[in-house]
Amino acid sequence: MSDTTRDQFIAAARRLFAERGFYGASIAAIAEELGLTKQALLHHFGSKEKLYGEVLLELSQQLLESTREITESDREPGEQLVELVVAQYRVHIDNQDAARLIMRELLDNEQRAARVGNWYLKPYLDLLVDSVLAIEGTRTIGRGRALALVYQLLGAAHYFAVSQPTLTNIFGTALYTQARACFEEELRQLIRCRLAG
Repeated sequence: MSDTTRDQFIAAARRLFAERGFYGASIAAIAEELGLTKQALLHHFGSKEKLYGEVLLELSQQLLESTREITESDREPGEQLVELVVAQYRVHIDNQDAARLIMRELLDNEQRAARVGNWYLKPYLDLLVDSVLAIEGTRTIGRGRALALVYQLLGAAHYFAVSQPTLTNIFGTALYTQARACFEEELRQLIRCRLAG
């Protein structure tokens, strides 16, 4: 299978998994969107679970790639964390499928969690937890508290990103556009305030 074909398969699966969740997106529906038979799609990926794993792996790689320049910079650790969270926000605000896919993975994963063999987003979360622990003043808080902080910060960024359709309908396009224009700066200030103690 060529990289282009594989990318098309994964993109179609990503859209449907984001829209319908793991349990709502069938192999038949994904194949139909691609103009293939279910058997043809299964030939390439083996199972729905393996295709979903490839979708999550690609998303994890996208998130890690968005951090590369930041982690390789000489920014001080606190500012590095600020920019890492903002980078995650940008990935999700510009790609609603990615934002919804992560939300669905968190919400729909209860039944699959016990048998999942690979947690594709763990390297990304570990990177963020390690970034918190590299900051003067948070080095001794422990991984559990660092993870709690990471989840709060990601939650703030992610919640706004996935709420675009709802906020636009509640408040109108003009007000949503104003909120979006200042959201990154508000997010930066939120993180800096937390790190300041």
